[in-house]
Amino acid sequence: GCFLYYAYGSNLLRERLLLSNPSAVLSAVARLQDFKLEFGHHQGRTSSVWHGGAATIVQSPGDEVWGIVWKMSTSNLSSLDKQEGVEDGIYVPIEVNVHTQEGKVLTCRSYQMKDCVCGPPSPQYKKVICMGAKQNGLPADYQKKLEAIETNNYAGPVPIMEEIEAAIKAKNVNPA
Repeated sequence: GCFLYYAYGSNLLRERLLLSNPSAVLSAVARLQDFKLEFGHHQGRTSSVWHGGAATIVQSPGDEVWGIVWKMSTSNLSSLDKQEGVEDGIYVPIEVNVHTQEGKVLTCRSYQMKDCVCGPPSPQYKKVICMGAKQNGLPADYQKKLEAIETNNYAGPVPIMEEIEAAIKAKNVNPA
């Protein structure tokens, strides 16, 4: 079987999601109404993967978040949960209804950070989100909003960023 997953953070970028979830297929660009995008640390602990705040969605009447609906095989449900730190209680799966650009409403699985303490993302993490937004053609004004996000100026190594960049290079050299 399949399920729909709504991505709004680093999983906007295809190469990032495919690292551990090879079944993902782009389904739609979609808007989540009455939520806003925030960055923060679970219980105040900085993400050891990204070295800064990670993205989450927070209920906020009148705001909206843009993202991507990925169609995924249920065989990847556990790898997605693992990537999102569900076992460790960092993110909890939630169900959201999102609106596609064609006006369809899709019910998707998404994730929300528990015990979030606000804090800026690393420049590397922000870059992946902006690259994903651009790759999938999210609305231009929303992309501008993403570009304006303040970062923590972390300049050290981010191994996952190297993995992602290698995956992008590999794809460009040898288009499938």
